[in-house]
Amino acid sequence: MSQTRPRKSSPYRHACFLTSAAQLTQLPPDEGFEVAFAGRSNAGKSSALNRITQQKSLARTSKTPGRTQLINFFTLDDERRLVDLPGYGYARVAEAVKRRWQETMEDYLASRRSLQGLVLLMDVRHPLRDTDRQLLDWCWHVGMPVHVLLTKADKLKRGPAQATLLKVREALARQAPPGSTSVQLFSALKGSGIDEVRDRLDHWLRLAAVSDEEA
Repeated sequence: MSQTRPRKSSPYRHACFLTSAAQLTQLPPDEGFEVAFAGRSNAGKSSALNRITQQKSLARTSKTPGRTQLINFFTLDDERRLVDLPGYGYARVAEAVKRRWQETMEDYLASRRSLQGLVLLMDVRHPLRDTDRQLLDWCWHVGMPVHVLLTKADKLKRGPAQATLLKVREALARQAPPGSTSVQLFSALKGSGIDEVRDRLDHWLRLAAVSDEEA
């Protein structure tokens, strides 16, 4: 019988809110290591962040998609941060506001030296929407590594969920630069896929090297 492998004390459970930024001039110092989370406004981004960090309300969840209109920074330690980017594709706001969000997010992704990778969340029932593909194309163009979370996997039975995972992997394999993009199933409700996404975060945040030194 398979068992979840033991892990060292998770640094993610110590995550705490650092600051919010409406524009690039308000970002914290560009030092250390960051991983950003992005996705459509109804993809479950806040729920995923809360599950990964084992906290109930680190990232605010809302029944109204599109509430996250700022870049929110959460610190793990003096060198490492998780970043919650504004959701896209749903929010009922003026087009001018949407364009400003997009420009700010693109500027952040393009200019932030401490940014090591992007976690892109997609509802497993509705993957690879046009806006998701646009963000993927942009990340591939600038050489930004991407890890795709197919969220809400608990909404599908195992067979259909695995079939969607295979379909998305095949699509990304045809389009993405080699080694640039990975994908997995994830459920914030059930906690499935936690080890896999934390392994990716450990790698990007250089936490794997710290654990090896402590072992």
